[in-house]
Amino acid sequence: MKIFSFALPLAVGGLAAWLTMDSMSQYAALVQPPFAPPAWIFPVAWTILYVLMGWASLRVRQSGSPERSNALALYYTQLAVNFVWPLLFFRVGLYGTAFWWLILLLALVLVTARAFYRIDKQAGWLLVPYLAWLIYAAYLNAGVWFLNK
Repeated sequence: MKIFSFALPLAVGGLAAWLTMDSMSQYAALVQPPFAPPAWIFPVAWTILYVLMGWASLRVRQSGSPERSNALALYYTQLAVNFVWPLLFFRVGLYGTAFWWLILLLALVLVTARAFYRIDKQAGWLLVPYLAWLIYAAYLNAGVWFLNK
């Protein structure tokens, strides 16, 4: 179960990265908003975030809480939504649609973090960097959308 908890989010992220890797040159050519990071930051940040997600999900899975199934269903749902965002943004270039999809993801992660926190406080806190990154990603996404119309 431990390996699954970490492997699942890393696999979701890895597959999304693989499906969009040929789009990174197009992304680099876009007008970027202020405070846009260098490209190498994205895979580093996302790897850390996926490991934190896996750790949080493992804590919830091992908790034995009666709320565990609902919390993990939220977690899997946000992972699926997470998988689609880079496809919308990088692969298809639908920056406006990707922004609103990211807002949906942010809401789902917020609800998931709250559900995790009720079961295991540390699990909830482990999702806080993910929430912070999503807020930053929403800023970047909106900036790209408006600056590249």
